Amino acid sequence: MKKTVLKSIGVFISLFIVLSACSNVKTKKQDSKLAEQINTFTSSVIHPDWSKNITLYEVNLRQFTAGGTITAFMDHLPRLKTLGVDVLWFMPIHPIGIQNRKGELGSYYSVMDFMDVNPEFGTLEEFKGLLNQAHEMGFYVLIDWVPNHTSWDNPIARDHPDWYLKDSSDNFIPPIGTDWTDVIQLDWSQSGLHDYMIEALSFWIKLGVDGFRVDHPHKTPKEFWERARIELDEIKPVLMLAENEDQTYFLEQGFDMNYAWELHHIMNEVAQGKKEVSDLKNYFNKESKLFPKNVYRLIFLSNHDENSWQGTINERMGDAHRAFAVFMFTIPGTPLLYNGQEACLDKRLKFFERDPIDWKECDLTEFYRKLIRLKKDNIALWNGEFGGDFEFLKTENDKVIAYYRDNPNSNVLVILNLSDVKQEFVIYPGEKTGNYKDFFTGDDFIFNDSLNLELEAWNYLVIINN
Repeated sequence: MKKTVLKSIGVFISLFIVLSACSNVKTKKQDSKLAEQINTFTSSVIHPDWSKNITLYEVNLRQFTAGGTITAFMDHLPRLKTLGVDVLWFMPIHPIGIQNRKGELGSYYSVMDFMDVNPEFGTLEEFKGLLNQAHEMGFYVLIDWVPNHTSWDNPIARDHPDWYLKDSSDNFIPPIGTDWTDVIQLDWSQSGLHDYMIEALSFWIKLGVDGFRVDHPHKTPKEFWERARIELDEIKPVLMLAENEDQTYFLEQGFDMNYAWELHHIMNEVAQGKKEVSDLKNYFNKESKLFPKNVYRLIFLSNHDENSWQGTINERMGDAHRAFAVFMFTIPGTPLLYNGQEACLDKRLKFFERDPIDWKECDLTEFYRKLIRLKKDNIALWNGEFGGDFEFLKTENDKVIAYYRDNPNSNVLVILNLSDVKQEFVIYPGEKTGNYKDFFTGDDFIFNDSLNLELEAWNYLVIINN
């Protein structure tokens, strides 16, 4: 009996070894395939020259002022100029559908006319006046574009019903897998839809818009955006931002930039104590392999979706807000501020109704003004390949992250305590020794072979050497 059992165990072990070996071979083949995919992703997009060191600012026009109008918003342009932001991205400015509308005023993303302005906001002429004034002040303007769906009462649903997906009874349908009952799904296999969208996009570029933030492009073909990029660039150089992350093929020829959603979620989880500094490092190890250096990545602590549905920065990050703001402005990527972020906005803005922002000067106003200036003045922090290399430094403390941005004309060292208690640590600069200056205090900082430092909870140190 014992011999039989031992023999069976021996057979089992041999079989396990063979299966493990096969599994390892399969895993190596999968890894090799992934590496091949990573290595073959390239981008031939030529970014507009003005995008080298920009900071984006998202405008929720409905909530921006008590009146919620274009003309009322224009009074804020001098303040935004003083803040230092470069690109104003407006959530959709188009008329909103009435049929199956959600809430009192409906969703911006239920577009009833792609070539007009929501009368609640003002007129097309008023928006053109805004564009002219913004350009005179040195701003660039993006508008939100919604190519995935339209409102039920968009005229093209009446004039071109073949441009939409239908159910088995030939009825229009909302996007599958969503609760977006106020919109119906477009069918991007229809060439007529392509021509119409090119016409509509071109209309706004000719009016003066400088590019588009494209909402939910997931079911639109990359070939369309490659065509659109060529035709729009012939009018003038544009900036194209895709609200996605997984479909990297959009970045090959059509788009300058996409969302760093995964990083956004990791930052929130580190702030909440659910993830560690090591998770951030692992993310960037993957990021550097997946995305070419000339691709822009949008980095954000908040936006209209996160604020309304997931919570304010204070709800999600608490005391970690400033540390991650420093992080956002100093890692590779293009930072985004959501309106009110610089004015200590601490409420979830309603999505389908009026809910004006309470504008006030607070300590975050000057803080963000400094961070925008930090990025603009230090080439090492510029966007894509215009910026410097990115390298982590050894700290011997798993609650502290330190990294170096290096360019022949600019060097920036950033050290962050990403925990809720004071941390003591040693940092080893390697070849990065030298004379630096503390960006926030202006004090001289001598960086030797090793330094014993301490940082209070969620504190940060940014030292520069130009």
